[in-house]
Amino acid sequence: MKNLLAEYGMLLVLLLLVVCFSVLTVTDTQNSGADAGRELAETLEESGAAQRVAVITQETVTGTQLADALQQAVATSSLAHEVIGVIHGEPPEVRRQLDQWNADGMTIDIIACPNAVANWPFIGEVNRRFPGLGGSCEVIAPVSYRWPAFLKAQNLLNVAQQISIIAIIAIGMTLVIITAGIDLSVGSLIGLAAVTTTVLIRDAAGAREAGTGAMILCGLAGILACGLCGFLSGFCVAAFRIPAFIVTLAMMLMARGLALTITNSQSVNEVPEAFGWLGSERSLGVPNSVILMFMLYAGAHFVMSRTRLGRHVYAIGGNAEAARLAGVPVQRVQLIVYTLCGLLAGLGGVIMASKHKGVEPNFGFMDELTVIAAVVVGGTSLMGGQGKVLGTLIGAFIIAVIRNGMNQVGVPPNPQMMVMGAVILLAVLIDQIRKGNVSMRDIRQTFRS
Repeated sequence: MKNLLAEYGMLLVLLLLVVCFSVLTVTDTQNSGADAGRELAETLEESGAAQRVAVITQETVTGTQLADALQQAVATSSLAHEVIGVIHGEPPEVRRQLDQWNADGMTIDIIACPNAVANWPFIGEVNRRFPGLGGSCEVIAPVSYRWPAFLKAQNLLNVAQQISIIAIIAIGMTLVIITAGIDLSVGSLIGLAAVTTTVLIRDAAGAREAGTGAMILCGLAGILACGLCGFLSGFCVAAFRIPAFIVTLAMMLMARGLALTITNSQSVNEVPEAFGWLGSERSLGVPNSVILMFMLYAGAHFVMSRTRLGRHVYAIGGNAEAARLAGVPVQRVQLIVYTLCGLLAGLGGVIMASKHKGVEPNFGFMDELTVIAAVVVGGTSLMGGQGKVLGTLIGAFIIAVIRNGMNQVGVPPNPQMMVMGAVILLAVLIDQIRKGNVSMRDIRQTFRS
């Protein structure tokens, strides 16, 4: 554990942020959707006798999920409960149906509903207002309990999904920064990949009628276009020894201008519904982009810790000239890391286009700063030679947790930027002190000089 904290000190910062936002967001909550339906089914089982049940929900996705889960559980119950009716609607529609059942003399033992419906006045007074239902109708709803809104499973998945694109691109940025470089173009490459992919789907693959294979090819074209941009940046850095800041700044402007030119600064959304699979759909309850993110981090960790390429990346960042004299192909490695960074930025752009099922040409604007922040907060030195890809993942989650947590506690957008900057700076300062890079003697010497 000591070694883990030594290598990934920012993990402690992440855990502290999670605890902080968990405490600040404790509130009364209830199960919803399918979970609520299963809870109500368990309540029915505790009654010990067969019941005639009416299910009432609002006409929402979670309402439908509640009703479906409850009916499925009732169908397999050993007590032979009977769902005699399901109502999806707002108070006027529900009241009209209850009036009809009341006039027909339909006996109802239990009304199962979410808490919002249970709080409607005529539901709370159902036996008085609708005596024809039997006069002994009981209303059951999910039980309220105290729990942090931040720690709800859905919110945690949202945190991971929201940061997945930044985290994926940050893998490539980590490799670039470890070599003592920088890539300012990744935000623009996000937009270029998204534009290239969606425009090709619209103009060459049949637009909304495009098939799966055609969409994959268009996505690969967008990724490869960004990989080519990364290769050109790496070539200029490696062959002409132009500072990476200048090269990637120029590439940032060219890629953004190209994306705006291709779309004429207009949005593109003529894509099939199936195009959203990668960016917005889920597998086994987990967003596909999050699954891809963890797979890429596992691969990157293996490359950086177990392969020759990983050792060469660290060697170049530590001392490029010494690495060259030791036989490390410095220029080739630089080409590889900048190309990988471009490819991952392209993948991020495809995921973003998939998430929104279309593209705006300003996709990725200023995202390069968030990517760099994730890398630096994760412990990678801007001077090169130091850093871990798993640390970058932690840094990305720190940023995501801060954003989501501030939204949960109701911090307005403008103060959020100030808090974000302060927390990032504080996190890096703590990490520098923990690593022994800064001492009180250094601080005193600064003021004396």
